[in-house]
Amino acid sequence: MMGTKFLHWDLVPIPLMQFKKVNVRRLQRWLLKLASAILMEPLYMGLRRRLGEPFTRRLQMEQSKERTYFTQERKKRKKRTSSERTVVFESLQLGSTFHRPELVRNCLEQSLKKLKFDYLDLFIIHIPVSLKPGPDLSPMDENGKLIFDIVDLRQTWEAMEACKDAGLVKSIGVSNFNRRQLEMILNKPGLKYKPVLNQVECHPYLNQSKLLAFCKSKDILLEAYCALGSQRDKMWIDQSTPVLLEDAVLGAIAKKYNRSPALVALRYQLQRGIVVLFKSFTRKRIEENFQVFDFQLSEEDMKTIDGLNKNLRYLNLIQLVDHPQFPFKDE
Repeated sequence: MMGTKFLHWDLVPIPLMQFKKVNVRRLQRWLLKLASAILMEPLYMGLRRRLGEPFTRRLQMEQSKERTYFTQERKKRKKRTSSERTVVFESLQLGSTFHRPELVRNCLEQSLKKLKFDYLDLFIIHIPVSLKPGPDLSPMDENGKLIFDIVDLRQTWEAMEACKDAGLVKSIGVSNFNRRQLEMILNKPGLKYKPVLNQVECHPYLNQSKLLAFCKSKDILLEAYCALGSQRDKMWIDQSTPVLLEDAVLGAIAKKYNRSPALVALRYQLQRGIVVLFKSFTRKRIEENFQVFDFQLSEEDMKTIDGLNKNLRYLNLIQLVDHPQFPFKDE
């Protein structure tokens, strides 16, 4: 996946003020995170671009429309007042080739320059696996294997803390960290700021119950990606894995509430105290997704969905499995 030259991802937000049916104030109150007061990404829909990804004609048309909107939004950013800037939540991830502490701030500053922003709302380490620094975000050897780097992530975290102290970011966090790796950061001598969140794959087939309990005990927010299973991209996903939204149990519960299986899967996470990342290319689906606030699952149905857990991970990242910091070998 490709973002700016300096970051591994580019998630371009659209303010939900554009969608008049959504109660933005209600969502803001729900998503405020204690002292950090960070407004989470579910308020925004993003277009995640991938090189070489095949698209249908319809999807290409939708992308074209959204890109036009994104271009217009970026042109407006120079003219936005400080109060308008607070409506847009900007979150970026530190790529694996920038884990060395001396690279972190320059990476962030160059990205801010490209975005024409003075600060980010949230800056997170994308994955605890370090890769060889350089212009290539996915450095490969002559055999087509990723070239690893070994970095003490505690030093990376100190560089992240320095970015926060400098006012370049409001909050800092991590992604794809297991419990052991979180403890490594939390137990670091001289820790100034703990991660405000840990962004991980989480859905009814991989409910992350143990990691969730640990994060709650440390006042770290758990944020779910692949919350609806996955988009089943052949490049990343084993096509033999079951499709979450076709699960019969999930479908029966959805029918009971007269909702879609997707809404039930999202509501399940919200009631567990998890922030959910979801995206769409169409306004209709975005507005439909926010019906998740209009109903509540019973305790019995929550337990039933708990029972769907298979510890099934859609995004295995097998290209990184030999790295000593690979996070999915333990919980």
